[in-house]
Amino acid sequence: MKNWWYYHKWYVICGVLLLFIFVERIGSALGWFQKSPDIQIAYVGEAPLPEDTVIALEKAFSSFAGDYNQDGEILVQVHQFASGNPENADAETTQYRQASEIALIGDINDCESYFFLMEHPEDFQKNFQILAMPDGSCPDVSDLSADDKIFQWNSCPLLSEMDLGSYTTVLLGQPSSGMNQDILSPLYLGRRCFYNEKRCDHTEECDRLWDTLKGGLK
Repeated sequence: MKNWWYYHKWYVICGVLLLFIFVERIGSALGWFQKSPDIQIAYVGEAPLPEDTVIALEKAFSSFAGDYNQDGEILVQVHQFASGNPENADAETTQYRQASEIALIGDINDCESYFFLMEHPEDFQKNFQILAMPDGSCPDVSDLSADDKIFQWNSCPLLSEMDLGSYTTVLLGQPSSGMNQDILSPLYLGRRCFYNEKRCDHTEECDRLWDTLKGGLK
C-alpha cells in the first residue's frame, strides 16, 4: 500500500479536488448550500430595480421579519421580473418579456414569493388574479380589480419613513444615482392568495407581517 500510495497519491488528490469542485458547482446551481429565505418578495415592473435598491428593500423587510426558519439569520430574498418597455416591440425585448413572464408564472405556481411589489398592479391582477382579498382569501372569478388588495409604498410610514440610503447604477451607458425611497415610493405592495392547499414557506408569519404593515397605513 505504501508503494501504491507513493505512485498514485497525486492522482487521488487531484481526483478528490475535482470531485469537490464538481459537487460545489452542482450544489450551488441547485441551491444545496444556500440558506433558505424567511421572506420572498417578487418585484414586477418594466425596468429592474438597481442592486442597491434591492439591498435596501431586503433591509426594510428584514427590520420587521423574524428568523422564521430558525437558521440563525433573517434572510429576505427579492426576485425581479422586469418586462421592459411595453411600447418597445423589437424581437429582443419581446423575448425578454416572455422569459420574464414564464419565470413569474413559475414563481407563482411554486408558491415562492408571498409579497408582490408592483409597478402596475391592475395589469398584474388582470393577468394573474393572484392578489389576495383583505381577509387573505382569493377574489371571485369576476373580480379583476386590485383596488382593495394593495397599498402604495409611500402610504405606509413603517416603510416610507425608513432611511434606505441611495443607489448608484448605470442607465443607457451613463451612471445614475438617487435615493432608494424615490424608486420604491410609487410602487404598490400586495400579498398573494392560495387557490389550493399549497402554501409559501412561513405563510402565517408573513400574514402577521402584512397585518403589521397595513395597520400602520396613513
